Amino acid sequence: MNQAPARTGRGKLLKGATGDFEVVIGLEVHAQVTSNAKLFSGASTAFGGEPNAHVSLVDAALPGMLPVINEECIAQAVRTGLGLKAKINLRSVFDRKNYFYPDLPQGYQISQYKQPIVGEGTVTVDLPDGEQISVGIERLHLEQDAGKSIHDQHASMSLVDLNRSGVALMEIVSKPDLRSAEEAKAFVTKLRSILRTLGTCDGDMEKGNLRADVNVSVRRPGEDLGTRCEIKNVNSIRFLGQAVDYEARRQIGVIEDGGMIQQETRLFDPVRNETRPMRTKEEAHDYRYFPDPDLLPLEFDQAFVDGLAASLPELPDARKARFVAEHGLSAYDADVLVAEKESADYFEAVAKGRDAKTAANWVINELFGRLNREGKGIEASPVSSAQLGAVLDLIAEGVISGKIAKDVFEIVWAEGGDPRAVVEARGLKQVTDTGAIEAIVDRIIADNPAKAAEVAAKPAMLGWFVGQVMKASGGKANPQAVNELLKAKLGL
Repeated sequence: MNQAPARTGRGKLLKGATGDFEVVIGLEVHAQVTSNAKLFSGASTAFGGEPNAHVSLVDAALPGMLPVINEECIAQAVRTGLGLKAKINLRSVFDRKNYFYPDLPQGYQISQYKQPIVGEGTVTVDLPDGEQISVGIERLHLEQDAGKSIHDQHASMSLVDLNRSGVALMEIVSKPDLRSAEEAKAFVTKLRSILRTLGTCDGDMEKGNLRADVNVSVRRPGEDLGTRCEIKNVNSIRFLGQAVDYEARRQIGVIEDGGMIQQETRLFDPVRNETRPMRTKEEAHDYRYFPDPDLLPLEFDQAFVDGLAASLPELPDARKARFVAEHGLSAYDADVLVAEKESADYFEAVAKGRDAKTAANWVINELFGRLNREGKGIEASPVSSAQLGAVLDLIAEGVISGKIAKDVFEIVWAEGGDPRAVVEARGLKQVTDTGAIEAIVDRIIADNPAKAAEVAAKPAMLGWFVGQVMKASGGKANPQAVNELLKAKLGL
């Protein structure tokens, strides 16, 4: 991260007491590889087992135990590299990264240093304000995860759980192309979407399956890069944004007070909303990297890569473009729908054979709105795509109005069931009998002669009459028939 071009567009600069500053951000995202077994052993990667229940002799680093590469982890890394439009290196090397920690039983981590499996790539990121930026990927390398030290279960001892020890991680390193907390959050969101679509990482940040080390520095516009600090193990997109904002402001304060930024590793405290020092930042030479003597260089041919490329799913950018081109959706709506693979799949199931724009409106506004209010994901939706599709069919057939459809949606959400059966059982069918509607219209006009006399001069008052008729019919009157009858009777 030696160079970072200035990009000081609207909203990208931070105001200090002595002038403007630009924040420069690079991320190192650690993504747990989706695989049944660990990177160099056959032990399970299942989450939530009893402490030390998923530990092989290799993971425990017993004498004489040798690592054996898990081919599926290699394939997952290559798939991810392809999804990041990155260079796939047909030859890579596993190295030993030497450091001591109680939950690192080998006394070193098997990682990749100078020759990673994936080289440079690019991620296109859509920002909330509509701007689109391109974020460079420096590299992706494979490495083992460490175990977990537990400090709060005994008064005088720390405990070690090695279930995670040896689990395969992809470390995805961005170039220092990000200029704000919003950009950093949007990048991680997009990267998570790509990984989940590929099926190479489940992106579950609560379980630690996706976490980020955030490198933050500040500089005055046009100056060289400032000294960076690394914020370790941020496991929430919201916390990531808060950590960047706090750390940038902290560094600006130090500089404006005449101080120097010390290169160090820091932790983010979400309770206090601040970063605090953890240790002096290590350099690569501190880890004494050297090729792991127990592992030959990793080599595969282009045919292996091509075979994986041929089986990749449709990625978010391509799916977004198709939703815009084929379904006529706005770029914003398409972006919302493809943010999660499950959401895009749900929408496509609802839209199949129906008006896509109507389907998108219902999925985004009604379904996502309700899910957000209840803190649920699309996978926990009480209303299936088939049920929502049936609601849209009832609207299209004129069986129910849009207003009644929202009532049916609420009933299905709370109680389940077939929307058609709900409409039949509760007598929610739209009234299309013009005679019945005309009787209501006549009564409303007769009850409001003064307003009826004003409509010719104030056509907008028609809406008031429509509302009264719909209210009198319990929302069941066909809105089109109501409009036509009122216009005819009021001389519009």
